[in-house]
Order: sequence, then C-alpha cells, then structure tokens
Amino acid sequence: MQIDSVDFFYAAMPEVTLEADGSQDALLVRVVGSDGTVGWGECEASPLTSIAAFITPRSHGVCQPVAASVLGQRVTSPADITRIARLVERNSMDLLQAAHTWSGIEIALWDALGRSLEEPIWRLLGYDRTHAKLPYASMLMGDTPADTLERARAARERGFRAVKFGWGAYGTGAADDDADHVAAAREGLGDDAELLIDAGQIWGDDVSAAAARLDALRSARATWLEEPFLPHAYVAHARLAELAGPVGIAGGEGAHTAHMAMNLIDYGGVRFIQVDSARIGGIGPSKVVADHAVARGVTYVNHTFTSHLALSASMQAFAGLADHRICEYPVEPKQLALDLSHQTITLDDDGLIHVPDAPGLGIDVDLAALEPYLRDVEIRIDGALTFASPEPRPRVRETV
Repeated sequence: MQIDSVDFFYAAMPEVTLEADGSQDALLVRVVGSDGTVGWGECEASPLTSIAAFITPRSHGVCQPVAASVLGQRVTSPADITRIARLVERNSMDLLQAAHTWSGIEIALWDALGRSLEEPIWRLLGYDRTHAKLPYASMLMGDTPADTLERARAARERGFRAVKFGWGAYGTGAADDDADHVAAAREGLGDDAELLIDAGQIWGDDVSAAAARLDALRSARATWLEEPFLPHAYVAHARLAELAGPVGIAGGEGAHTAHMAMNLIDYGGVRFIQVDSARIGGIGPSKVVADHAVARGVTYVNHTFTSHLALSASMQAFAGLADHRICEYPVEPKQLALDLSHQTITLDDDGLIHVPDAPGLGIDVDLAALEPYLRDVEIRIDGALTFASPEPRPRVRETV
C-alpha cells in the first residue's frame, strides 16, 4: 500500500487536571493506504505539539515536518517501516517532537500492515507464539499511607498479583513518610504479591536521596524502584544499582530512541528496562531494545498508562519472550481511554493477560464513542489552513 493520509484525532477529558495521569487526553493516529487499508496508533505526548511536528513548515534540510518523510511512501513489509523511520530520523533530526509524532504513526503502520497481511504484529516481528504476561496494576500512590493500604487491598481483590505505586507525594518529603507508604502497600498486598515503586524521576541525579529509601524498599521486598532519576542520568543509575542489593532499578519509559534505552542497560545498571512504544519511535525500536535486553540478561517490561490500543502496541515487542513476564497494566485509566476502543485486554482466571491474536494490534478504535471527547483543531499560517481536525470517515483514494 501507499500511504495516502495520516490523520490525527485529539481527544481529551472535559477537565484535564495536574494529576500525573496520561490517560486524560489522547492523540490517535489513523493511517489510510491507497488500497483502503486503515491502521491506528497512539502518541504518548502533548497532542497539539505532536500534530505541529507533522505539519510544521521546514526550517532547513534536517528540520523538516514528519509528513515530508511519510506521505506517499509504500509499505509492503516491516523493512519499509524501518526505512521510513530512518527517513524521519534524518529529515527531522532537529525537530525534537518528531520521535513522539512518529511513534504513533509507526504503530499505525504496523497495525495497517498486519491487517493487510492478516497477521498479528508479534508474528511479523518474528515470534511464532506468545506467552501470557503477569500484569501489574499501575496506580498512583495514595494521599496517605491509609489510602495506599486500601488501594493495595482493592487491587488484590480485583485479581492482581503485582501492583505498582508511584508519584503522588512519594519522594517529595521525608524518607520516613515514604517508608510508611511502602510498608502500607506491602501490608495491603500481602506476602505473595509483587510490589513495585515508581519515583517518577523525582531525585534528578541525587543518589543519596534515593539511597535513603532503600532500607524501606528492602524491608518491604520491593521488586524494583522505578525511575529514581532523569532518564539520561546513567552514572546516577549505576551508582544506585550498586547500593540497591535485591531491589532492582527500573527505567526507560523516558527514552525516545532505542539508544537511550540501551544506554540505561549498558551504562545505567538497570535490571528492568521499561519501554513505551508510543514514545521511543514505535514498535520496531521497542523490539530492538527487547533483543538487546535479552542479550544482556535484563528483563524487558512494557510501559503504558493510557488505552488498550496503546497496551496492545506496548506488548508486541516482548509478546514471544517466555522469561519476560511482568507487564504494566493501566488499571485506573480515565473513561476516555476505555471508551476509545471496542475491545479491552482483560485478566484471565489466573490473573494473566494475553496479547491479541488477531491481525494488526487486534484492537479496533470506536470513533462513535470517541466523538464526545474530540477537540476541534485548526492551524493556520499566514491565514492559510495548514491543519484541520479530520472527519471520522477515512479519506480513501478513488481508483479509475
């Protein structure tokens, strides 16, 4: 197929708060091919900024809009998606939002290719079978330790055998306060569940501040401490990893290239590498990092906190890895994230989840349900209309 159009749908909850919850808005990407094939993806970034990166006038030869490398290209195999990715990387080198914009487009291209070939994406990536994943309920820390305790108990009652708490006030106050939250989380989960803690980059590169939390994490038998530092603070990650003992250091969701994630493995000492396909450049780079993690003895973990479309995309790169089982699961998304697709990925009777065994992502966007959330966008330059929100029906080229 030839890429005829790339359409962006900006959706948002009626009120977007300061809560660290990326499911409050969404930028869905629809790719339409010349043969009528449609694929969907999702960008995990500021919607308007990402749209602008697609249509912005070029500043010079390596600061071109993403559209310049995408529209009109032919896609008949995974190699074509890789080829277009290299064009975007070269032509939009100085356009920093390009990686986020391209991520959603790349996912949509994989979805379209899988649907065209009637194959799930994981099979196109080279896997011959998939393995069930242990989902961890990804949720925000409670306002008080008592709140965290109740949230942990509620997650167990829903069948989750692993739970991650993060953000909120964690890391912003005294280490003793954080220890109370961690202890409450362990109490609520019981002895047989995995406990994960997410610091949300709160300490920058301050190793001593992070190290002050390690005793509490070890006492609670936490599996990992996630994102203690900025994603490119490799030395700080490595130093903390040396001190952490049984507590693994996790990170990588902030990586917007495969090399950023691989550097965390090679130089940051992380035991768990977490990749968001909607940020890193799509499914292809995610698979590159997964292969690198396997070779280095590091556990690959998906990152996603939004919709089930994004969840499916995030699972593809490690769907066929039997020993890489733990999987982030957005347990408390806003209603927008639930409404935008017809299907959801749900826990089975054993508390496990499975990547869809269906063409493409195996998740269909529900445009009718999405309509109440859609934002109407127009971008004009010198009075000329450069971008307008698309109609729900795809534009398909007529053949004569």
